[in-house]
Amino acid sequence: MSLLPDFALMLLILIAAVWTVSARDRRDSVIGFIVVGLLLSLAWIRLNSVDVALTEAAVGGGATGLLLLRACARLGPNETEGVSLKVSLRILTGVLCTVVAVALATIVLYPIEPAPTLAPTAAAHMGEIGLGNPVTVVLLAYRAIDTLLEKVVLVLALIGVWALTPDPLWGGAPGSLRAQHSSGPLTFLAQVLPPVGIVIGVYLIWNGADRPGGTFQGGTVLAAMWLLVMMADLREPPEIRLHTLRRLVVLGPVVFLVAGFAGFWIANGFLSYPPDLAKPIIVLVEAALALSIAVILGMLVAGPAARAPR
Repeated sequence: MSLLPDFALMLLILIAAVWTVSARDRRDSVIGFIVVGLLLSLAWIRLNSVDVALTEAAVGGGATGLLLLRACARLGPNETEGVSLKVSLRILTGVLCTVVAVALATIVLYPIEPAPTLAPTAAAHMGEIGLGNPVTVVLLAYRAIDTLLEKVVLVLALIGVWALTPDPLWGGAPGSLRAQHSSGPLTFLAQVLPPVGIVIGVYLIWNGADRPGGTFQGGTVLAAMWLLVMMADLREPPEIRLHTLRRLVVLGPVVFLVAGFAGFWIANGFLSYPPDLAKPIIVLVEAALALSIAVILGMLVAGPAARAPR
């Protein structure tokens, strides 16, 4: 009986996944994708992986789903008509998906005993860094180079979106995010919710050093509050030529790089931290990264410039 909620959640995930891949309307598919992401976050909660659940809800289902909805809105009504997969390609896709599903099920149901893990080794050195959240320790200490490259990829993704701007509009502002028809409830939420959302976002960033939370989760919440204000037409998207905007985009990776190169002088290695300064440096890097993530995600959703610069 104690497993009934897990079986129900698993069934809901499967139903939502089937709906996502079988829906004929692309907007319905994206909505199904968002639902799958939110249900998966609940599954991670059931597995006591709160950090992963927060990331899935904020980035996997939330930010990515919003990007896909914006992509659907930019596509014309007839741009995907006539596009269909051959029967042989559909069969091949189904076979490959089945092989992956069987392989994953085998790994989960018949794990290696004892399971290989570096958790004891990682936990043994957490005290030297001064952080209480093992996920943050791994991301910003043990594999900090991977985390740095992930943030650089975000900057490159935004540059790729901006590169879609027509030449005469370069440097201008993205199109307005407001709905075609004004909405009183949306405007009310955009006036009331951002102060609370900003506090929650800052809390997630600060809390990530010792408890579930972190830069991606907090930055995504901040981006959501900014997008809510722009969608309610309380603020227009900024012009991409603004120096302040561009500085905020690269702030996080630059601070991360500075901290990395400073490690040569203060800890004898790239992205190395002295024990007494490890936590302050990591918290500073996380705050800068969260701000850049919020700006990048907001501008990714806003899209390329659609209006000429003033």
